[in-house]
Amino acid sequence: MVRYYDPSGRIKSGGTFKKKPDAEKKQTEIENSLHEGSYRNPHDAKVTLAEMAEKWLSTRTDIKRSTWWKYRGLLDAHVLPRWGELPISGVYSEDVAVWVAELQKPRDEGGANLGASQTRHAYGVLSMVLEWCVPRRLPANPARGVPLPKPSEAEHVYLDHLQVEALADAAGSLRTKYGQIAAAANINRPLILLLAYTGLRFNEAAALRVGRVDLETRRIRIVTAFAEVEGKLVEQSPKTGKSRTVPIPRSLVAELLPLVQGRSDSALVFTTKRGTEVRLRNWRNREFGKALKAAGLDGMGLTPHKLRHTAASLAIAAGADVKVVQAMLGHATATMTLDRYGHLFPDRLDEVAEAMDAARLRVLAA
Repeated sequence: MVRYYDPSGRIKSGGTFKKKPDAEKKQTEIENSLHEGSYRNPHDAKVTLAEMAEKWLSTRTDIKRSTWWKYRGLLDAHVLPRWGELPISGVYSEDVAVWVAELQKPRDEGGANLGASQTRHAYGVLSMVLEWCVPRRLPANPARGVPLPKPSEAEHVYLDHLQVEALADAAGSLRTKYGQIAAAANINRPLILLLAYTGLRFNEAAALRVGRVDLETRRIRIVTAFAEVEGKLVEQSPKTGKSRTVPIPRSLVAELLPLVQGRSDSALVFTTKRGTEVRLRNWRNREFGKALKAAGLDGMGLTPHKLRHTAASLAIAAGADVKVVQAMLGHATATMTLDRYGHLFPDRLDEVAEAMDAARLRVLAA
């Protein structure tokens, strides 16, 4: 039998062996790990992933409430049903890869029918829980390095100027089945135009207050965004945690003027006709979806959030460089902007070559 003292001074058993060389080998391994500081109590790896996930989530006081509840939802819907009862030592890289693939399968094939983005989010939560167990309970994160799906180009939808105008017109003239003006018809047109030409996230636009809109300088200051937590809207910092300033196209000034003129700085720019906040789910189902159908744009997979893609494509077509698009959309890095929209930037290799050649000829001719 191999016995040893763990770092806390407690006597532990390293197992029973029939042959002395095997026991000596185990004894040497344990002594080396204690000396190198890589020792792990085998019992620590027997704890279930569910227990560690709850502990991990309880420590995440560094994130927004909406993000916390997003993690909660992903754990309950996708991570814990598959991994919760397993000991963390029983999670293997190849099994994680199979799970990632299954998340994307249709429901009739036993999958969760998740898109690439949601699959990556679910995987991310599992990986963060396992990473939290390193190095005390696990030598390495078994989820690290698992291949992940890339967002399909089909997930991006780009409208042209005429399509944006058709959608805005249709949304602004919506009526209920009783012929009454829709709840948000008065703000639908300027809201859609703002989303499509500035790249604001819907919840940033919904939380926009009059005092942060300067029509003279044509600038909007994005400081907060709405998030839904347990059925209630809460106001919090934008997605990246940083505020930003966004330019307003000149043609949108007249669209926004009636919504800000003569109103209190603290008033929300966009509200329903009853004066309440505009909620994404309600607006998408009751207003946006109907406007898409009326404009002949249904079937494209367009959502309010995907109007950001239109804003990016129109800005790039107008000559904006990657840093301008990054600042407008509020991306954390220019790399993120290039990863998503790099294919939209024109190929300027010939232009650069011509410019370099012209510079060379000028120098040689001098």
